[in-house]
Amino acid sequence: MDISTFYAVTSATCFTLVGLWWSVVKSKQEWFKDEVTRRLAGGVYASFLIPGLLSMGAQLGGTAQPILWQVIFLFGGLAGVAYSSRLLQRTRTADSYGSFSKNRWAIPLLYGIVILFALFPGLARLLGLQPLQMEGLLVTILILIAHMLAWEFMTVSMQK
Repeated sequence: MDISTFYAVTSATCFTLVGLWWSVVKSKQEWFKDEVTRRLAGGVYASFLIPGLLSMGAQLGGTAQPILWQVIFLFGGLAGVAYSSRLLQRTRTADSYGSFSKNRWAIPLLYGIVILFALFPGLARLLGLQPLQMEGLLVTILILIAHMLAWEFMTVSMQK
């Protein structure tokens, strides 16, 4: 698959998932009563939104203007680290039932790796990948984690 096609599909998928998550949240008014639950629902939202924005940024810069995607991935990674770290601090009291919610600490770490490859894209070549391929792999992992967090969040909240 062409890298620009990958990012086009990824950004469209992420923004579709953002819209679907809005529909889920809208139907779950009880989630707004508890601050921790509301914040965790917002965390799922950001888990789809930030990779969607990163994917759009990759399309803007592409291989023709790498500085553009690098700046977008740098700021997106910084936003991901800041938001997910703050979310972890503010939701420490939340019950963690599944393997993904217990390991939410990996999300800021992954965004840190996104920042690393945005700052030093040549490192990807040491692994046999183009820089946007490496970033695409990280975005894919972030989206997979977002899906699993959404699933665990919905199934756990339904049991309460």
